[in-house]
Amino acid sequence: MKKAVIVTFDKFTDIDMFLPWDLLNRVKLRHPDFEVKFVGTAASHTSSAGLKLDMHGLIEEANDADMVFFGSGYGARVVSKDEAFLERFNLDPSKQIICSMCSGALIIAALGHLKGLSATTYPTAFEALKSYGVDVIEDTHLVTHGNIGTAAGCLAAVDLIGWAIEKMYNGKTRQDVIASVLPIGQGQVCMY
Repeated sequence: MKKAVIVTFDKFTDIDMFLPWDLLNRVKLRHPDFEVKFVGTAASHTSSAGLKLDMHGLIEEANDADMVFFGSGYGARVVSKDEAFLERFNLDPSKQIICSMCSGALIIAALGHLKGLSATTYPTAFEALKSYGVDVIEDTHLVTHGNIGTAAGCLAAVDLIGWAIEKMYNGKTRQDVIASVLPIGQGQVCMY
């Protein structure tokens, strides 16, 4: 069984959690042994827009997940500076896919996994990410290095999650999942 976790915190950006959630759950139609969970530090977390989201588990589940996804939002900036939060992670980019949307890259950087690498994030977080010594690529929406991927702009989740799906499974699964969300006339396939 393979597992992906979406690390959640208060004041997360809604689309950065729910678009990956939807895309990753479409993988289960091709690979029933695949599991996706929202994990956090509490039983529920509330988005920037006020939506309460119940968790499936605690963030320690990220430590043995095949894929770990960090979303963005004001809360990402807060937890990226919270030592108690960061100490709960023991991630291994040689064995796990670790990825982020926008300011979620600050968490990956705070965990030390962007040392010596380039990355991207949302423009409002460029300077904060640079403060970790990261070479910030400001003119592209997706930057990958081995098993680490960073993306910028909420809809870049399609490419980021597609990249992660292909690393976990194969190009066919990626193609099928992404095609299932494309607008009519752009190569869509029906998965339901």
